[in-house]
Amino acid sequence: MIVGIGIDVVDIARFVRQIERTPRLLDRLFGDGERGLPAESLAARFAAKEAVAKSLGAPVGLVWRDVVVERENGHRPQIVVRGSVAKIAADLGVETFHLSLSHDAGIASAMVVAEGR
Repeated sequence: MIVGIGIDVVDIARFVRQIERTPRLLDRLFGDGERGLPAESLAARFAAKEAVAKSLGAPVGLVWRDVVVERENGHRPQIVVRGSVAKIAADLGVETFHLSLSHDAGIASAMVVAEGR
């Protein structure tokens, strides 16, 4: 059963400018394993975090760092949730997140489907 769907797009240049103006955003938005990635990958991961929030109904109290996009060598990216996001997802019956990421022509995008029982 589909619990929710979320999509988000990020202008990569605008995202980079925001990070340059407010470097602490990197710590607030991304975990240790994410921060060293190229700008277009960070923008796509931020879009994924937004898409996860939307797939859950954009509830108040989500912590950005509680959504992580992991990618093991040769495998597609996956959403890993913990803390505030894991609790809300569990309360809604979400068991799996399906993720699609893209970045091209200065835009990063993500689509998330939250699937449950």
